[in-house]
Parts: sequence; structure tokens; C-alpha cells
Amino acid sequence: MAQNKSGYTRFENPPLVSGVDQPPSYDAGVPHGGLDAGVPVVVPVGPPYPPPTAFGNPMYGQDGSGYPPHPYPPAAPYMADPYSSGAYEQPLPYVAMGEPGHSDPPPDYENEQFVGSGLDNKAVRRLFIRKVFSVLSLQLAVTCGFVAVFTFEPHVKLFVMQNVWTYWVGYAVFLVPYLVILCCGEFRRKHPWNLIALSILTLAMSYMVGVISSFYDTDIVMMAVGITVLVCFTVIVFSLQTKYDFTSCYGVLFVCLIVLMFFGILCIFLYNRILDLIYSTLGALIFTCFLAVDTQLLLGNKNLSLSPEEYVFAALNLYLDIIHIFLYLLRIFGRSRG
Repeated sequence: MAQNKSGYTRFENPPLVSGVDQPPSYDAGVPHGGLDAGVPVVVPVGPPYPPPTAFGNPMYGQDGSGYPPHPYPPAAPYMADPYSSGAYEQPLPYVAMGEPGHSDPPPDYENEQFVGSGLDNKAVRRLFIRKVFSVLSLQLAVTCGFVAVFTFEPHVKLFVMQNVWTYWVGYAVFLVPYLVILCCGEFRRKHPWNLIALSILTLAMSYMVGVISSFYDTDIVMMAVGITVLVCFTVIVFSLQTKYDFTSCYGVLFVCLIVLMFFGILCIFLYNRILDLIYSTLGALIFTCFLAVDTQLLLGNKNLSLSPEEYVFAALNLYLDIIHIFLYLLRIFGRSRG
């Protein structure tokens, strides 16, 4: 298919510039392809292109032949990645999420900041233990004072023996604040009414223990006091140091206490010295176990524990355990002597 080639210019031996062949200059007025692709294109003959610079882009401000000067585009402001530490920090790797409805447990360091707060704080728990034993020490001091007066003072001992009804009055006075503290949780946490009720209860219980002690010889009372102090001190120290959880046996001890109550009722109707000794020995053992359980209720790291607001209730439990141990030991020594 013949074409008119008169519009073409023949190049023979085109000049070389810097050892590199340069493409012809671009002219926007000359069509290149498109709908008129079949129309011949006239390539003008001009001087050779100037050599390019070492590092330059003829598109931006180089004033190359056929390229109008343009300013450099402004650089976009750098947006720091909130998850990276520098301008050239690589992004964090993608971590695939788990299945819906399933989440991994939080790491340990997220839980450590909550361990030392609230009721599980060790400082709060230590303060609670010191407060309980301070109240308990005052209660035992008052009770020991009453026992000493009723034991060593003959006039007081004679008055009690002639007026036994005072014992039942003291029992009634003891029972009212005891039931209030035991049943009313808000009352035993309300200061200072909880301490007032505990003081009345302590005075009534001390009077009853003093009345009971007045019916025994002085040496028996002193022996019971000494063994009670030794047993209670050993049990409390052991309960505070051991890793065994005595609070898990609380239900078993409660059942044993119910059985002991029925056994005591049986001993009333079937009075026997041997049965009375067995009953007193079992009572001392059961309340010794209760003392260990009530001591570990203060620690807060066992199966059962008390709130730091229940220091009156905790002191009352320990106080009654020690008093019961003393009374059962007093009964054992008294019955053994006859």
C-alpha cells in the first residue's frame, strides 16, 4: 500500500550527545496516534538536546527543551503514627483476632495493679488483724480481772454463792447484745454502737465466768488459766503461719457442735462422772478447732474470710472460743479432782 513519503525527513548518522541517544522533543501541537493515526507526522529538524544534569527531573523546573518550568509540589505534612516511635518506624505487624465470642485472658501486668486495692490489700488486712487482737486483748484483760476478784476475794465468793440468781441476770444481759451483734450486720458495723454492745457483752460474760470460777479451788482456776493461755497462743500462732486451710472444715465443725449440744443434754439426764469428762474433753477440742478456724478468717487468703469492717464480730468469735476453752478445761480439772 503506497504512501506519500514526501513529508518525512531522512536522518543519516544522527549526532550523539554524551554517548546516549536522546528521544525527539515532544510537541503538543503534533498529533500522535488517536483517531488520525494514519496521518503522517512531521518531525521537525532541530538542534540536538542539551546534556542532562547529574540529578534532575526535567519535569520540575529544569527548563529543558520543550518542558515548561513548574514549581516543585509542596510536601505533605508528616503525620506521626501513634503506634510508632519515629518517623521511619515500621508499622506494627498485624495480629489476627480470635474467633468471635472468645478472648484471651488479660496479661498478668494488667491484673497486678488491682491486686493491691480494696479488701485484699495487705496493709488493710494487717491493720484489721491488729485491731481485732487489740480489742480481744482488752476483753481478756477485763475477764481475767473479774476471775481474779471472784477467786481471791472471799467476800465476793461468799456473796455469789448466796445469790446465784445474779448469774442468770448476767446471762440475760449477755444474751441481748450477743443476738444483736450476731443477727444485725449493719449494727455491728456502726461505730460506736458496736463497741458499746461489745463492752456490755464483755462485762456480762466476765461476770458469769467469775461466778463459775468462784465455785472451784484457786489452784484449779490458776491451772486452767495457764493451760488456756498456752493452748490458745499455740493455736493462734500455728493458724497464722500454716498454709493449711482450716476454714474449709467449718461445716464439719458446725455438725460436731450440734452433736456436742445433744450429748450435753444427754449428760444432764444421765449424769455420770465419766460422761461428764468425755463431754468436757470433746468440748475443749471442738472449740480449739473453732479457734483455729476463726483465726484464719482474719487472714483473707483462705476459703472463707471476714471483711475488715467486721472487726467487732471477729473479736467476739475469738473471745467466745477462748472463754469456752477455759470453761471446759476448768470443768475437766474440777471433775478429775472430784
